[in-house]
Amino acid sequence: MKKHNFYAGPSILSQYTIKNTADAILNFADTGLSVLEVSHRSKEFQAVMDEATALVKELLEIPEGYSVLFLGGGASMQFCMVPYNLLNRKAAYLETGTWATNAIKEARLFGEVDVVASSKDANFTFIPKGYTVPEDVDYFHFTSNNTIYGTEMRYDPDCGNVRLVADMSSDIFSRPVDVSKYDIIYAGAQKNLAPAGVTIVIVRDEALGHVERQIPTMLDYRTHVKKGSMFNTPPVLPIFSALQTLRYYKELGGIREIEKMDVAKAGRLYDAIDSSRMFEGTVTDPADRSIMNVCFVMTPEYKELEKDFVDFCSTKGIVGIKGHRSVGGFRASLYNALPMESVEVLVAAMKEFESKH
Repeated sequence: MKKHNFYAGPSILSQYTIKNTADAILNFADTGLSVLEVSHRSKEFQAVMDEATALVKELLEIPEGYSVLFLGGGASMQFCMVPYNLLNRKAAYLETGTWATNAIKEARLFGEVDVVASSKDANFTFIPKGYTVPEDVDYFHFTSNNTIYGTEMRYDPDCGNVRLVADMSSDIFSRPVDVSKYDIIYAGAQKNLAPAGVTIVIVRDEALGHVERQIPTMLDYRTHVKKGSMFNTPPVLPIFSALQTLRYYKELGGIREIEKMDVAKAGRLYDAIDSSRMFEGTVTDPADRSIMNVCFVMTPEYKELEKDFVDFCSTKGIVGIKGHRSVGGFRASLYNALPMESVEVLVAAMKEFESKH
Protein backbone atom coordinates (compact mmCIF):
# COMPACT_ATOMS: atom_id res chain seq x y z
CA MET A 1 0.00 0.00 0.00
CA LYS A 2 1.29 3.44 -0.91
CA LYS A 3 2.00 5.62 2.11
CA HIS A 4 0.92 9.25 2.41
CA ASN A 5 3.36 10.91 4.80
CA PHE A 6 1.97 13.78 6.87
CA TYR A 7 4.57 13.66 9.66
CA ALA A 8 5.61 17.06 11.01
CA GLY A 9 9.34 16.32 11.07
CA PRO A 10 11.43 14.50 10.20
CA SER A 11 9.09 14.57 7.28
CA ILE A 12 8.55 13.66 3.66
CA LEU A 13 11.38 14.17 1.18
CA SER A 14 11.10 14.11 -2.59
CA GLN A 15 11.83 10.85 -4.36
CA TYR A 16 14.47 12.82 -6.29
CA THR A 17 16.30 13.53 -3.02
CA ILE A 18 15.86 10.03 -1.60
CA LYS A 19 17.00 8.22 -4.75
CA ASN A 20 20.05 10.41 -5.37
CA THR A 21 21.06 10.20 -1.72
CA ALA A 22 20.66 6.43 -1.74
CA ASP A 23 22.84 6.19 -4.86
CA ALA A 24 25.52 8.35 -3.24
CA ILE A 25 25.55 6.15 -0.16
CA LEU A 26 26.70 3.36 -2.46
CA ASN A 27 28.95 5.38 -4.77
CA PHE A 28 29.49 9.11 -4.29
CA ALA A 29 30.46 11.13 -7.38
CA ASP A 30 32.03 8.05 -8.99
CA THR A 31 34.70 7.95 -6.30
CA GLY A 32 34.00 4.31 -5.44
CA LEU A 33 33.37 5.54 -1.89
CA SER A 34 30.15 6.12 0.01
CA VAL A 35 29.16 9.69 0.86
CA LEU A 36 29.05 8.30 4.40
CA GLU A 37 32.81 7.77 4.40
CA VAL A 38 34.28 10.34 2.03
CA SER A 39 36.45 13.13 3.44
CA HIS A 40 34.70 16.45 3.81
CA ARG A 41 37.99 17.99 2.60
CA SER A 42 37.81 16.14 -0.70
CA LYS A 43 37.27 18.14 -3.87
CA GLU A 44 34.11 16.13 -4.53
CA PHE A 45 32.46 17.16 -1.29
CA GLN A 46 33.71 20.73 -1.54
CA ALA A 47 31.82 20.85 -4.83
CA VAL A 48 28.67 19.74 -2.98
CA MET A 49 29.06 22.51 -0.41
CA ASP A 50 29.76 25.14 -3.05
CA GLU A 51 26.78 24.21 -5.19
CA ALA A 52 24.40 23.96 -2.21
CA THR A 53 25.46 27.41 -1.02
CA ALA A 54 25.05 28.88 -4.49
CA LEU A 55 21.57 27.36 -4.92
CA VAL A 56 20.34 28.70 -1.58
CA LYS A 57 21.47 32.16 -2.67
CA GLU A 58 19.86 31.76 -6.09
CA LEU A 59 16.53 30.34 -4.93
CA LEU A 60 16.06 32.87 -2.13
CA GLU A 61 17.56 35.73 -4.16
CA ILE A 62 20.00 36.56 -1.37
CA PRO A 63 21.78 39.88 -1.95
CA GLU A 64 25.48 40.56 -1.51
CA GLY A 65 26.81 40.84 2.02
CA TYR A 66 25.30 37.61 3.35
CA SER A 67 26.85 34.25 4.17
CA VAL A 68 25.08 30.88 3.98
CA LEU A 69 26.14 28.40 6.63
CA PHE A 70 25.43 24.69 7.13
CA LEU A 71 25.76 23.95 10.84
CA GLY A 72 25.03 21.17 13.33
CA GLY A 73 23.01 21.46 16.51
CA GLY A 74 19.56 21.94 15.05
CA ALA A 75 17.47 25.10 15.18
CA SER A 76 17.49 24.76 18.97
CA MET A 77 21.22 25.57 18.95
CA GLN A 78 20.35 28.79 17.16
CA PHE A 79 18.18 29.79 20.13
CA CYS A 80 21.43 30.50 21.97
CA MET A 81 23.74 31.32 19.04
CA VAL A 82 21.58 34.26 17.99
CA PRO A 83 21.71 36.09 21.33
CA TYR A 84 25.34 35.06 21.86
CA ASN A 85 26.22 36.91 18.66
CA LEU A 86 23.69 39.76 18.60
CA LEU A 87 22.38 40.51 22.10
CA ASN A 88 24.24 43.22 24.02
CA ARG A 89 21.50 44.50 26.30
CA LYS A 90 17.94 43.85 25.20
CA ALA A 91 16.10 41.95 22.47
CA ALA A 92 12.46 41.80 21.42
CA TYR A 93 10.64 38.53 20.76
CA LEU A 94 7.21 37.61 19.46
CA GLU A 95 5.77 34.58 21.30
CA THR A 96 3.64 32.50 18.96
CA GLY A 97 4.29 28.89 19.99
CA THR A 98 6.49 26.35 21.72
CA TRP A 99 9.61 27.05 19.71
CA ALA A 100 9.30 30.80 20.16
CA THR A 101 8.92 30.20 23.90
CA ASN A 102 12.07 28.08 23.93
CA ALA A 103 13.97 30.77 22.01
CA ILE A 104 12.89 33.39 24.55
CA LYS A 105 14.08 31.20 27.43
CA GLU A 106 17.55 30.90 25.91
CA ALA A 107 17.83 34.60 25.07
CA ARG A 108 17.16 35.53 28.69
CA LEU A 109 20.48 33.92 29.59
CA PHE A 110 22.23 36.74 27.70
CA GLY A 111 20.23 39.86 28.46
CA GLU A 112 16.82 41.43 28.84
CA VAL A 113 14.01 40.11 26.64
CA ASP A 114 10.96 42.18 25.79
CA VAL A 115 8.12 39.89 24.72
CA VAL A 116 6.27 42.40 22.56
CA ALA A 117 3.18 40.21 22.17
CA SER A 118 2.03 36.68 22.93
CA SER A 119 -0.88 34.41 22.10
CA LYS A 120 0.04 31.92 24.83
CA ASP A 121 -3.11 32.58 26.88
CA ALA A 122 -5.18 31.46 23.88
CA ASN A 123 -3.08 28.31 23.39
CA PHE A 124 -1.34 30.00 20.43
CA THR A 125 -4.41 29.86 18.21
CA PHE A 126 -3.59 33.15 16.47
CA ILE A 127 -0.70 35.43 15.52
CA PRO A 128 -0.62 38.60 17.65
CA LYS A 129 -0.99 41.87 15.74
CA GLY A 130 -0.78 45.56 16.50
CA TYR A 131 2.35 45.27 18.64
CA THR A 132 5.24 47.71 18.59
CA VAL A 133 8.89 46.73 18.35
CA PRO A 134 10.95 49.04 20.58
CA GLU A 135 13.63 51.01 18.78
CA ASP A 136 16.22 50.44 21.52
CA VAL A 137 16.49 46.64 21.16
CA ASP A 138 19.41 44.82 19.55
CA TYR A 139 17.10 42.73 17.36
CA PHE A 140 13.54 41.46 16.93
CA HIS A 141 12.99 37.69 16.68
CA PHE A 142 9.95 35.82 15.41
CA THR A 143 9.08 32.25 14.40
CA SER A 144 7.46 32.31 10.98
CA ASN A 145 5.59 28.99 11.17
CA ASN A 146 4.35 27.15 14.22
CA THR A 147 4.23 23.44 13.53
CA ILE A 148 2.37 22.46 16.68
CA TYR A 149 -0.43 25.02 16.51
CA GLY A 150 -0.80 25.55 12.76
CA THR A 151 -0.24 29.31 12.55
CA GLU A 152 2.07 31.09 10.13
CA MET A 153 3.37 34.55 9.27
CA ARG A 154 3.68 34.48 5.49
CA TYR A 155 5.14 37.97 5.28
CA ASP A 156 8.29 39.84 6.24
CA PRO A 157 7.63 42.12 9.24
CA ASP A 158 8.65 45.75 9.03
CA CYS A 159 10.47 46.79 12.21
CA GLY A 160 12.27 49.89 11.02
CA ASN A 161 15.97 50.01 11.74
CA VAL A 162 15.86 47.16 14.27
CA ARG A 163 17.74 44.03 13.22
CA LEU A 164 15.37 41.23 12.21
CA VAL A 165 15.88 37.54 13.03
CA ALA A 166 13.60 34.67 11.99
CA ASP A 167 13.30 31.00 12.73
CA MET A 168 11.98 29.64 9.43
CA SER A 169 12.55 25.99 10.23
CA SER A 170 9.22 24.72 8.94
CA ASP A 171 8.38 27.04 6.06
CA ILE A 172 11.65 28.06 4.44
CA PHE A 173 11.57 27.61 0.64
CA SER A 174 7.76 27.74 0.67
CA ARG A 175 7.46 31.43 -0.23
CA PRO A 176 9.63 34.26 -1.55
CA VAL A 177 11.44 36.11 1.25
CA ASP A 178 12.94 39.60 1.15
CA VAL A 179 16.21 38.51 2.71
CA SER A 180 17.50 42.10 2.70
CA LYS A 181 15.17 42.84 5.63
CA TYR A 182 16.82 40.18 7.81
CA ASP A 183 20.09 39.92 9.68
CA ILE A 184 19.73 36.21 10.46
CA ILE A 185 17.41 33.55 9.08
CA TYR A 186 17.84 30.02 10.39
CA ALA A 187 16.07 26.74 9.71
CA GLY A 188 16.42 23.14 10.77
CA ALA A 189 16.57 20.98 7.66
CA GLN A 190 14.10 18.25 8.55
CA LYS A 191 10.96 19.90 7.17
CA ASN A 192 11.63 21.28 3.70
CA LEU A 193 15.26 20.49 2.95
CA ALA A 194 17.00 17.34 4.17
CA PRO A 195 17.19 14.68 6.87
CA ALA A 196 17.71 15.96 10.41
CA GLY A 197 21.28 16.85 11.27
CA VAL A 198 22.01 20.12 9.53
CA THR A 199 20.75 23.65 10.06
CA ILE A 200 20.91 26.34 7.43
CA VAL A 201 21.80 29.84 8.62
CA ILE A 202 21.70 32.96 6.44
CA VAL A 203 23.54 35.78 8.17
CA ARG A 204 24.29 39.37 7.25
CA ASP A 205 28.06 39.67 7.62
CA GLU A 206 27.86 43.25 8.87
CA ALA A 207 25.65 42.22 11.79
CA LEU A 208 28.46 40.23 13.41
CA GLY A 209 31.20 41.36 15.77
CA HIS A 210 29.29 44.01 17.71
CA VAL A 211 28.68 42.29 21.06
CA GLU A 212 30.90 43.05 24.02
CA ARG A 213 31.19 39.47 25.32
CA GLN A 214 33.64 36.83 24.22
CA ILE A 215 31.98 34.09 22.21
CA PRO A 216 33.09 30.44 22.31
CA THR A 217 34.70 29.47 19.02
CA MET A 218 32.02 27.04 17.86
CA LEU A 219 29.18 29.43 18.76
CA ASP A 220 30.65 32.39 16.89
CA TYR A 221 29.12 32.74 13.43
CA ARG A 222 32.35 34.39 12.23
CA THR A 223 34.19 31.11 12.81
CA HIS A 224 31.95 29.34 10.33
CA VAL A 225 31.79 32.24 7.86
CA LYS A 226 35.57 32.37 7.70
CA LYS A 227 35.89 28.61 7.14
CA GLY A 228 32.95 28.17 4.77
CA SER A 229 31.07 25.90 7.21
CA MET A 230 34.17 23.67 7.34
CA PHE A 231 35.74 24.72 10.66
CA ASN A 232 34.88 21.27 11.95
CA THR A 233 33.51 18.21 10.16
CA PRO A 234 30.10 19.22 8.84
CA PRO A 235 27.07 16.89 8.68
CA VAL A 236 28.04 15.51 5.28
CA LEU A 237 25.04 13.30 4.48
CA PRO A 238 22.30 15.86 5.27
CA ILE A 239 24.18 18.51 3.29
CA PHE A 240 24.38 16.19 0.29
CA SER A 241 20.63 15.52 0.60
CA ALA A 242 19.99 19.25 0.91
CA LEU A 243 21.78 19.79 -2.38
CA GLN A 244 19.48 17.26 -4.07
CA THR A 245 16.42 19.05 -2.70
CA LEU A 246 17.73 22.42 -3.85
CA ARG A 247 18.33 21.03 -7.34
CA TYR A 248 14.79 19.63 -7.31
CA TYR A 249 13.36 23.01 -6.30
CA LYS A 250 15.16 24.67 -9.19
CA GLU A 251 13.78 22.04 -11.59
CA LEU A 252 10.26 22.75 -10.32
CA GLY A 253 10.66 26.38 -11.33
CA GLY A 254 11.82 27.98 -8.11
CA ILE A 255 10.18 29.28 -4.98
CA ARG A 256 7.27 31.11 -6.60
CA GLU A 257 6.12 27.93 -8.36
CA ILE A 258 6.51 25.95 -5.15
CA GLU A 259 4.41 28.51 -3.29
CA LYS A 260 1.59 28.12 -5.81
CA MET A 261 1.58 24.35 -5.25
CA ASP A 262 1.68 24.73 -1.47
CA VAL A 263 -1.17 27.23 -1.43
CA ALA A 264 -3.28 24.92 -3.60
CA LYS A 265 -2.67 21.92 -1.34
CA ALA A 266 -3.53 23.84 1.82
CA GLY A 267 -6.57 25.41 0.21
CA ARG A 268 -7.92 22.00 -0.77
CA LEU A 269 -7.63 20.68 2.78
CA TYR A 270 -8.95 23.81 4.50
CA ASP A 271 -11.97 23.81 2.18
CA ALA A 272 -12.70 20.24 3.22
CA ILE A 273 -12.42 21.15 6.90
CA ASP A 274 -14.59 24.26 6.58
CA SER A 275 -17.34 22.40 4.71
CA SER A 276 -17.42 19.52 7.20
CA ARG A 277 -19.83 19.01 10.09
CA MET A 278 -17.39 16.65 11.82
CA PHE A 279 -14.08 18.54 11.59
CA GLU A 280 -13.08 22.09 12.48
CA GLY A 281 -9.85 24.07 12.37
CA THR A 282 -8.02 25.17 15.52
CA VAL A 283 -6.70 28.55 14.30
CA THR A 284 -9.14 31.34 15.18
CA ASP A 285 -8.22 33.77 12.38
CA PRO A 286 -8.15 32.22 8.88
CA ALA A 287 -5.52 34.79 7.89
CA ASP A 288 -3.12 33.12 10.35
CA ARG A 289 -3.56 29.60 9.01
CA SER A 290 -0.37 27.77 8.12
CA ILE A 291 -0.06 26.25 4.67
CA MET A 292 2.64 23.93 6.02
CA ASN A 293 0.88 22.43 9.06
CA VAL A 294 -2.91 22.18 8.96
CA CYS A 295 -4.23 21.57 12.48
CA PHE A 296 -7.82 20.51 13.06
CA VAL A 297 -10.00 18.63 15.55
CA MET A 298 -13.37 16.96 15.64
CA THR A 299 -16.35 19.03 16.70
CA PRO A 300 -17.53 18.34 20.28
CA GLU A 301 -20.33 16.09 19.02
CA TYR A 302 -17.81 13.67 17.49
CA LYS A 303 -14.84 14.15 19.83
CA GLU A 304 -14.82 10.54 21.00
CA LEU A 305 -14.16 9.37 17.42
CA GLU A 306 -10.73 10.99 17.06
CA LYS A 307 -8.78 7.79 17.69
CA ASP A 308 -11.08 5.90 15.36
CA PHE A 309 -10.33 8.40 12.60
CA VAL A 310 -6.58 8.02 13.07
CA ASP A 311 -7.00 4.24 12.83
CA PHE A 312 -9.22 4.64 9.75
CA CYS A 313 -6.58 6.81 8.09
CA SER A 314 -3.97 4.12 8.60
CA THR A 315 -6.09 1.73 6.51
CA LYS A 316 -5.75 4.23 3.65
CA GLY A 317 -1.98 4.48 3.97
CA ILE A 318 -2.18 7.86 5.71
CA VAL A 319 0.51 8.23 8.38
CA GLY A 320 1.61 11.02 10.73
CA ILE A 321 -1.85 12.57 11.00
CA LYS A 322 -2.17 12.61 14.80
CA GLY A 323 -1.98 16.08 16.36
CA HIS A 324 0.59 17.19 18.90
CA ARG A 325 -0.35 16.26 22.45
CA SER A 326 -0.64 19.93 23.49
CA VAL A 327 -3.37 20.50 20.88
CA GLY A 328 -4.85 17.07 20.24
CA GLY A 329 -6.87 16.25 17.19
CA PHE A 330 -5.02 16.05 13.89
CA ARG A 331 -2.15 17.69 12.07
CA ALA A 332 -1.51 17.33 8.37
CA SER A 333 1.93 18.61 7.42
CA LEU A 334 1.95 19.70 3.79
CA TYR A 335 5.62 20.33 3.17
CA ASN A 336 6.96 21.00 -0.32
CA ALA A 337 7.62 17.34 -1.13
CA LEU A 338 4.06 16.22 -0.36
CA PRO A 339 2.07 15.72 -3.58
CA MET A 340 -1.48 16.93 -4.08
CA GLU A 341 -2.42 13.27 -4.50
CA SER A 342 -1.81 12.70 -0.78
CA VAL A 343 -4.03 15.65 0.13
CA GLU A 344 -6.80 14.24 -2.04
CA VAL A 345 -6.49 10.85 -0.31
CA LEU A 346 -6.82 12.55 3.09
CA VAL A 347 -9.82 14.62 1.99
CA ALA A 348 -11.51 11.50 0.62
CA ALA A 349 -10.85 9.68 3.91
CA MET A 350 -12.39 12.54 5.87
CA LYS A 351 -15.51 12.52 3.73
CA GLU A 352 -15.85 8.74 3.85
CA PHE A 353 -15.42 8.64 7.62
CA GLU A 354 -17.95 11.42 8.10
CA SER A 355 -20.48 9.67 5.88
CA LYS A 356 -20.22 6.54 8.03
CA HIS A 357 -20.92 8.40 11.26
